[in-house]
Amino acid sequence: MRLCSIASGSSGNCIYVGSDATHLLVDVGISGKKTEKGLKELELTGQDIDGILITHEHADHIQGLGVITRKYGIPIYATGGTIRAMKDCAGLGSVDPELFHEVREDQKFIIKDLTINPMRISHDAAQPVAYRIAYGSRRVAVCTDLGVYNDYTVECLKGMDALLLEANHDVNMLQVGPYPYYLKQRILGDRGHLSNENTGRLLCRILHDKMKAILLGHLSKENNLPELAYESVRMEINMGDNPYKAGDFDIRVARRGEVTPAVVV
Repeated sequence: MRLCSIASGSSGNCIYVGSDATHLLVDVGISGKKTEKGLKELELTGQDIDGILITHEHADHIQGLGVITRKYGIPIYATGGTIRAMKDCAGLGSVDPELFHEVREDQKFIIKDLTINPMRISHDAAQPVAYRIAYGSRRVAVCTDLGVYNDYTVECLKGMDALLLEANHDVNMLQVGPYPYYLKQRILGDRGHLSNENTGRLLCRILHDKMKAILLGHLSKENNLPELAYESVRMEINMGDNPYKAGDFDIRVARRGEVTPAVVV
């Protein structure tokens, strides 16, 4: 099974997860042209994609969805609340209603040889979820856009072989940066985004001996830096109440505008 970020950041997100037989996208928040370019780097085309899992309806997660689905007729999987919200998005355009498939939190469903299990997240969207995807005993997760984590989040993410986890902002950069007050409060709130430090603290609770790789994703362009996210998360792991050091794991930062080398589990 492969996990690969085609694009990840506050300006657009598109993640690939697949086996030899099944190919999925988690979100299409970049243009159709950029999505196809990313797939080509993975030696795939839109015709190879078996399904698109949508986390929520914000533009940086569905910007290219209408174009891709109209061109290739790919099934779309999302919660009922997200589907209704997407249908109200003028930017989505016309999408065949038959392509929408409703999913529910903590109810597994199967696409060919992959098992997908949505999990609840805390974000200011209609009915947002993250996704855990399994191929036999191998498991990966794509978990971004959560303002806060709790014991449920920890339990859902335990035992993953690899995951893409949000490290959205540096708190100090956000506080002194140019964003208006209301937007700063939204990002810092329980339905906003995870800071670098909180991402490191969450990782401290889910690290295990067999975790192969961690991709830090959904970095803010204005309120974070790749090097800062990387070092802050590593520091939290090194200082945290856990038996590991950051050097025990392959930790990478998912790139904003280019394909990040795939993690193979």
